[in-house]
Amino acid sequence: MVQLQLRQIRVPPGQRVLLEDVTWQEFEAILVELGEHRGTRLAYSEGTLEIVAPLPEHEVSKEIIGDMVKILLEELEIDRECFGSSTFKREDMKHGIEPDNCFYIQNHQQMRGKSRIDLAIDPPPDLAIEVDITSKTQLSAYEALGVPELWRYENGRLKVSVLQAGKYSESATSPTFPNSPIVETIPQFIEQSKSKGTSPASRAFR
Repeated sequence: MVQLQLRQIRVPPGQRVLLEDVTWQEFEAILVELGEHRGTRLAYSEGTLEIVAPLPEHEVSKEIIGDMVKILLEELEIDRECFGSSTFKREDMKHGIEPDNCFYIQNHQQMRGKSRIDLAIDPPPDLAIEVDITSKTQLSAYEALGVPELWRYENGRLKVSVLQAGKYSESATSPTFPNSPIVETIPQFIEQSKSKGTSPASRAFR
């Protein structure tokens, strides 16, 4: 059997690698070997590990959406803790995910000052954001980990999914921002940022 170390594998931007029959222990070891300072995103679901290298388009979109969430929270004077692309995993659920961005809002007080996350005792993020360009978000992982609200941006459209009885259903409004038409406005300002620039679009959104 030929064995390769992960540091020998190069994933070009916009591409992904799927590894089958990966045990939880191997997944944990891969996280350690790759480290926290890397350009790839990992998603683990019941033995299948996906390694994705995002495109610049992906990174720009996720930053803009994250900035808009922060603007909304600030203007509404709602406290939050942002955990970015932290790894969320539970061995008993056999799932692990690294969202493009995520926020603790309802549970922000519980997560203040946390440097490590243990979903056996810590809650999942209240809001997670994914930008789907080269791969599709694994809804099953988010459902298993119990993330209440998930935003997915794909092909110029923002989808809001709300967890109900363990499954996601698409919603026309965000439970976090029930009075803000985010499904319509966020894609508009993302498009605006492409022609006018990110900072002007963020100021206009505010």
